[in-house]
Amino acid sequence: MLKVRVKVRDKRFTVPVPYPVLNIVSTVITSKKFNRFVNQAIERDGRKFVVPQIERKDLKPLLKALVKHKGLTLVDTKLNDGTEVTVKL
Repeated sequence: MLKVRVKVRDKRFTVPVPYPVLNIVSTVITSKKFNRFVNQAIERDGRKFVVPQIERKDLKPLLKALVKHKGLTLVDTKLNDGTEVTVKL
């Protein structure tokens, strides 16, 4: 299970993300409709950046590797205003 821990000043909360939910999210972000929607939203803001299409077959080995490396810290960020974000497997 992926755990996202957030600490903002004096408040803390943890959001557990089960691996099946992570698989569903990966299916959504690799869809052509989602990619088209994101790129249209960027164009409306007047920016010249295009998000490339991600293939599901390329993302699948990454998700399988995440399951094998439990306890690994992916992100550990501390900002000057006291906000901390930790993403841990």
